[in-house]
Amino acid sequence: MIELADFFHYGTIAAVVGFNSLGVGIGEGLTSSAAVEAINLQPEAKYDISRTAILGMALIETAAIMGITIAFILLLGSTGTTYTLCNGIADLGIAFAISFSGLAIGIASSLSAREACMAIARQPFFAQRILRFMLLTLSINQTPIVFAFLVAIFINAQASQCTAIINGLRLLATGLSVGIGSIGPAIGLALFSGTAIQGLGINRKSYNKLLSFTLISNAIIETPIIFALLTSLILLFVADGTSTDMVKGIAWVSAALCMGMGTIGVGISSGRTAAAACHQIAKNPEYHSILSRTSMFAQGLIDTFAIYALLIAIILILLP
Repeated sequence: MIELADFFHYGTIAAVVGFNSLGVGIGEGLTSSAAVEAINLQPEAKYDISRTAILGMALIETAAIMGITIAFILLLGSTGTTYTLCNGIADLGIAFAISFSGLAIGIASSLSAREACMAIARQPFFAQRILRFMLLTLSINQTPIVFAFLVAIFINAQASQCTAIINGLRLLATGLSVGIGSIGPAIGLALFSGTAIQGLGINRKSYNKLLSFTLISNAIIETPIIFALLTSLILLFVADGTSTDMVKGIAWVSAALCMGMGTIGVGISSGRTAAAACHQIAKNPEYHSILSRTSMFAQGLIDTFAIYALLIAIILILLP
């Protein structure tokens, strides 16, 4: 059992670095490729395109930095420590929280940077505003990995006091909820942000309308990951950590899977809906009001499925 616990612990350290680096590496590669293509299309804008690509890749690296930070925290806590199976299962929660979100965000975030490079190639005299727009959307896109990082810190703090398998399952469920719950919103945010920036390349006069719509729609698309974070916090601070009933442990893991998977389709669909509206706003800015209202109404209906998942998850967590 001790060997298995050590395997989970050191495997977690490898996973949070490896998966996050994989996602960031792919994302930065896609961004670099788009920058080269954009410079080929518009050589006169090479400095603006290069700067946009570099700043975009710097933000994409957030996931890798988070992964390395967690790895160092786990490594520093490894000195002179004997791990139990409970500790190892808790560490798996950290692996799921950071690895799933980091891999998804690292790849998906590249879409905003890629579209920004291409938009500058189409609108070289509008480069500064496109760059600012990209920085805004990319910063918002990092929200899921920030949530996952905070949850991983909480799991690590409680893992040191973990003595029973059921407590390990509670912490595992905590990481699963926010880890799986990050995937859909990360993809949805990327699809929407990329299309919004693409819209600036199509029609720079739609900037103000796209900016206001982006701020509201990003908040709606992020709602499912907030629900997943809420589920994780309930598991961390409300769930009965003193229980010895293994059925509760199974219910907690089921709640995490329910909430996590309940956000995937919602996050992607909400992002696609907002992206379609963005595309039309760029082409027909005079119809901004009707397009934005229709999109937000549809996104609100889509988000109801995440609310259903949250309700079921809370019931499973608080089962007597």
